[in-house]
Amino acid sequence: MTVRAILFGSIGTLVETSDIQRRAFNRAFAEAGLDWNWSIDTYKLLLKKSGGRNRIQDYAFQQGINVDANILHQRKTEIFDAFMADGNVPLRLGIDNVIQFAKKNNIELAFVTSTSNANIDAVFSALSSQVTRDDFAFVGNDAMVTKPKPSPEIYTKALSDLGLKTQSCIAVEDTETSMQAALNAGIRCIAFPGAYAAAQDFSGALLTTSYLSLDHFRAPKH
Repeated sequence: MTVRAILFGSIGTLVETSDIQRRAFNRAFAEAGLDWNWSIDTYKLLLKKSGGRNRIQDYAFQQGINVDANILHQRKTEIFDAFMADGNVPLRLGIDNVIQFAKKNNIELAFVTSTSNANIDAVFSALSSQVTRDDFAFVGNDAMVTKPKPSPEIYTKALSDLGLKTQSCIAVEDTETSMQAALNAGIRCIAFPGAYAAAQDFSGALLTTSYLSLDHFRAPKH
């Protein structure tokens, strides 16, 4: 079936933010007086669980202490947004070509993320000269769902809002957990691992790539 929609599932499918996120967490921890400093290797492991609040809560439990994960995550988000505003953040390899191809061929674009609106606003602000919110027929956020990925809830919401069937869509995800959300919704998924997720298990994906190509979305010629 011809692809009718491309569903970008996470901020990290559009821009490489892994280390920006990690540094934002660490600064929030330092400001809160916590002696936590997530190394790259630690953060890679933590990325196996979706949702920054969940990562903070789980890590606190492992350390045997109580923290207010909501307040910590809110401050982390503010720091991340400031980092994004200060930097020149390019789209990941191939993304611009795919977006332009979709727009020219009447393929709908969706941003099926379940992160906060603040994070989403920061990304679109940083990318304003390259891509805008109006390029997407659907933009998700954490207020739309009760369960984080790998729950398929946000994908189900996108399909319902756009009136699409699973067979006509392809998702693009950057972590194993997020990929599972698409697969759990019955949607084919291209794995487009972020810098810290390359070693994760993407065996359920259509393919795994570090460069998103137009060939991944063109209908085969007969």
